[in-house]
Amino acid sequence: MKYFGGCDVGSTYTKTVILDEQGKMVASNTIKSKINSRESAELSLKNALNDAGLKEISDLSYLIGTGYGRNKVPQAQENISEISCHAMGVHITNPEVEAIIDIGGQDVKGIAVDSDGTVKTFAMNDKCAAGTGRFFESMANAFEVSLDEFSKLSLTAKNVIPITAQCTVFAESEVITLVGEGQPRDEIAAGIQQAVAKRCFVMAKKAGAKNSITLTGGCAKNEGLKRAIEKVLRIKVIDLNIDPQLMGALGAAEFARQKGLDKELL
Repeated sequence: MKYFGGCDVGSTYTKTVILDEQGKMVASNTIKSKINSRESAELSLKNALNDAGLKEISDLSYLIGTGYGRNKVPQAQENISEISCHAMGVHITNPEVEAIIDIGGQDVKGIAVDSDGTVKTFAMNDKCAAGTGRFFESMANAFEVSLDEFSKLSLTAKNVIPITAQCTVFAESEVITLVGEGQPRDEIAAGIQQAVAKRCFVMAKKAGAKNSITLTGGCAKNEGLKRAIEKVLRIKVIDLNIDPQLMGALGAAEFARQKGLDKELL
């Protein structure tokens, strides 16, 4: 049996997926990214290899790096853009999905997926951290709760307190003021989720979203955000049956599987 790997070195988390020849996921790993991208890739790969019962990176027939630090993945045969990898990862998970919003640690992307898993078009917001994983970390800190607790906080809100600031720093200051005034915390959280959903609106439209969309990246686990996006965009958010944070690594592993098998046929 031959195995194929994809390593997604993101700004916040590093993920690795290992597939077998049939495309079955035999191992995956997610760790908090270190300052050194190469160290992050090495550790995540080591963990995934151990789980797959493999010893060395060289035990993989083909390895592809993706993400922010894709050039630092050791022994990778090549690297591919995370945009293409997220599209492929979602495609093999659910071929019916045609549009993706990928909310990463420091940017937001809207991706239109073609019928073969390739990218038709995409839009990217990497000029401001508002609406990204870093933004939600700041908001959770302002509430003095975990990210998981914050993601569920808005679900109980009967009303929404709008957050007007577009900048992460100013938004955090606005939230701290509202909390200090004794405003309902769930309604403030609902305002935060709504503000991010509105920022996703343009990305979704550029990605050609019509009836449904799916979310990838760590923020896809934010239940409050999913509900806010459905309300603002008036479309259904499709849940994936695989951890959405793994989509980039999964797509890279699938590219590696295809390229590795094609190479054998030459």
